[in-house]
Amino acid sequence: MSQLLQEVLAANQTYAEQFGEKGQLPLPPGRQFAILTCMDARLDPARYAGLAEGDAHVIRNAGGRASDDAIRSLVISYKLLGTREWFVIHHTDCGMQLFTDQIIRDLLGQSLVTAVVDDQGWKDVGSGPGSTEAEFVDWLTFQDLAQSVVVDVQRIRSHPLVPVTIPIYGYIYDVKTGRLIEVPEATQAGQTA
Repeated sequence: MSQLLQEVLAANQTYAEQFGEKGQLPLPPGRQFAILTCMDARLDPARYAGLAEGDAHVIRNAGGRASDDAIRSLVISYKLLGTREWFVIHHTDCGMQLFTDQIIRDLLGQSLVTAVVDDQGWKDVGSGPGSTEAEFVDWLTFQDLAQSVVVDVQRIRSHPLVPVTIPIYGYIYDVKTGRLIEVPEATQAGQTA
């Protein structure tokens, strides 16, 4: 058993011992909202948005992007579980700005070993085999942080399965200060009709 696995299981044991009444929380989120945000380990939506267990849905992926799967989750969130407001929250210093779709396709085409980055860019340190399957994935990289929030809010707002009655707010989380910074153009695009 790895050291990491031991640590996770020990932490879970402690958590379960103090679980208390949390097993009685209802399925729908109590505060009736959802957050779409990045998987970056520096982001703790529970802390930056003041959440307790049972409060909200938090949907996470690389970049906090409005992928088909993220929209699928948001649709389930409102249609079956009653959320009424949504937040799209990207963040500063996001790794999705450090490469392009073509860079990751090339790296994965060479090998499946973890790549490294230096002053000259990304380098594959593996010796293969790689896979051409990366060519068929839209990696949803971006260069302009604020614009990525706008694009994602617009995509969600215009989706045929998203009702016009749900407001969608666009924000950037600053990893240096912990503050949420509104992207007014995104929030404008996410207004209800």
